[in-house]
Amino acid sequence: MTEGLLHHVEIYVSDLEKSKAFWGWFLVELGYESFQQWDNGHSWKLGETYLVFVQTESEYLDVPYHRRRTGLNHLAFHASSRNRVDEIREMLKKWEVPMLYEKDYPYAGGEDHYAVYFEDPDRIKVEVVAPST
Repeated sequence: MTEGLLHHVEIYVSDLEKSKAFWGWFLVELGYESFQQWDNGHSWKLGETYLVFVQTESEYLDVPYHRRRTGLNHLAFHASSRNRVDEIREMLKKWEVPMLYEKDYPYAGGEDHYAVYFEDPDRIKVEVVAPST
């Protein structure tokens, strides 16, 4: 049954090419596949859910995204294990992705919450979290 599950999330981005480079490798690493492409957007799909990234029109680029304003704070993705969280963290470091809460890794979300936190090119916070033990 799919009722209640997310169908898709659409995110407007300041630089589509940078976002495609970042999100493309990351989502493929998590098992997503490229789904749709057009001049101003790209989506990746896993199961019945897909994520869409669309280039923000120039007249709306004057106010940059910030997760503390009203709206989306972050996206969190499941990992298969704690080892997988560690692997993804190492890949993120190789890509020189801005990391968050590094001094508290991997328990920035609490002592029972094993996760890595980082930012996409627009500074959207992203989390990859291991299953509870």
